[in-house]
Amino acid sequence: MKQEKIIVPANGYLMLFVFLILFFGSIGLAIALKNPVFILLVPISLFIVPGFIMVQPNASRVLLLFGKYIGTVKQNGFYWVNPFYTKKKISLRARNFDSERLKVNDKLGNPIMISTILVWRVQDTYKAAFDVDVYENFVRVQTDAAVRKLASMYPYDNFADEGTDEDITLRSSVNEVSTALEREIDERLSIAGIEVLEARIGYLAYAQEIANAMLKRQQATAIVAARHKIVEGAVSMVEMAIEQLEKKQIIELDGDRKAAMVSNLMVILCGDKDASPVLNTGTLNH
Repeated sequence: MKQEKIIVPANGYLMLFVFLILFFGSIGLAIALKNPVFILLVPISLFIVPGFIMVQPNASRVLLLFGKYIGTVKQNGFYWVNPFYTKKKISLRARNFDSERLKVNDKLGNPIMISTILVWRVQDTYKAAFDVDVYENFVRVQTDAAVRKLASMYPYDNFADEGTDEDITLRSSVNEVSTALEREIDERLSIAGIEVLEARIGYLAYAQEIANAMLKRQQATAIVAARHKIVEGAVSMVEMAIEQLEKKQIIELDGDRKAAMVSNLMVILCGDKDASPVLNTGTLNH
């Protein structure tokens, strides 16, 4: 037997009725007939008791007879089985696993801290009971291994100044990374008969030793990008201003005056502080 076998044992209520008849009937006959031979039926009736099992919803019992796999009871109810059976409980309920924060290197070699939240349940009781030693510990170890592998496949973030432009990153591609993580864990846990219901990144950050440096780098990148937009907009506004002045013939600008105007406008538009106006009562030449 190399796969799960679902069985439905005998009705427990019927065997309970048989037990009560044998137990109390033997005592009653022994008293009524004053014959101690009927007392021998009491141990026989007590032999029935270890065979009673109760299976709750989303639970199961794996049955063994002297090391031989007999089958698995998954249907909830009250049953009776061979008293010599070894009855092992395995829960079929969904379980949460929040892994520890692991320190690993991403695709670019940057140390990061990462953890995962896994929702799983036992699907094949035979594999969970016999193909691995302790399936709860197997889930923990294999999940950590899958997270380490996933972190090394993708960068934490894109850095345009280094020429890295990845389609999928750990920080921004949440859905893609979660799908890849779920697939990786499911492949690893299938040997233990475990079904992965959901897997996603629970915590993600740079390691402490580079966190401050990376924060400054992100801030610098954001400042450069903002300055780029400001300069681009300022050039467009200066160009429009000069064009409108010449079009409406408000003032005639030669090369020097146009250069001075462009300089002043660029300082005003690109500066991060309010400009202080200077009143010129003379001319540009004096």
